[in-house]
Amino acid sequence: MHTYVAGERNRFAQQLFRPLPQRYDRLAEALSMGQNGRWRRAMIDRIVPTSPATVLDVASGTAGVALQLSKRTSADIVGVDLTMEMLAQGRHNIAAAGQRNRVQLVAGRGEQLPFPDRTFDALTFTYLLRYVDDPQETLSELARVVKPGGAAASLEFFMPPNRFWRFMWWLYTRLLLPVAGLLTGGREWFRVGRFLGPNISGHYRKYPLSWTEEAWRQAGFEHVGVRVMSLGGGLVMWGTRRDD
Repeated sequence: MHTYVAGERNRFAQQLFRPLPQRYDRLAEALSMGQNGRWRRAMIDRIVPTSPATVLDVASGTAGVALQLSKRTSADIVGVDLTMEMLAQGRHNIAAAGQRNRVQLVAGRGEQLPFPDRTFDALTFTYLLRYVDDPQETLSELARVVKPGGAAASLEFFMPPNRFWRFMWWLYTRLLLPVAGLLTGGREWFRVGRFLGPNISGHYRKYPLSWTEEAWRQAGFEHVGVRVMSLGGGLVMWGTRRDD
């Protein structure tokens, strides 16, 4: 069995998400003001036209993206996540959707994937780079397992570029989000709500969007594109694996 060594941010993510799997999908929609599903579709839109035979979905969680990929493509999908409780709920969701023959989940982390080079035709990853110690190293590891010419797409939270909307975003993430988490998901989601805004702000102070675009290129992707969504609340990125 493949083993991995979790970094400090990995361990924090495990602690944060371990109590959440049964309510994760419903609460993710509530805490993104109903935008999470729309953002996921926009990310998957970048994969579907390439007609992949195999797709790797990293930070797969409860398999929401993997199941959407199985509906919109004919690919076999492998999902990777480091939280065992999320994987257990994901396997339940896959079985309920009748997709066990096409979607499988494995334990692992983006920085240390248990797959050979150039294994997959396409790649997706969601809400990942804020939970790794070295985003550049992680992007390089993700690129390693994608075949040359393969499509990659990601989804992440973002901050509105417009001053007014950024102020509204700040109020929402610092005040309303923790309360909404508490009311809809209890103490565990209060903790997530309180953590999320400062975590997003801190990440982009250290790794602004311009850095992230260049990091994709340094990792081995070309034709890198960006779509800022919902006034800046969400960020979809995509690229094509370069033949190095």
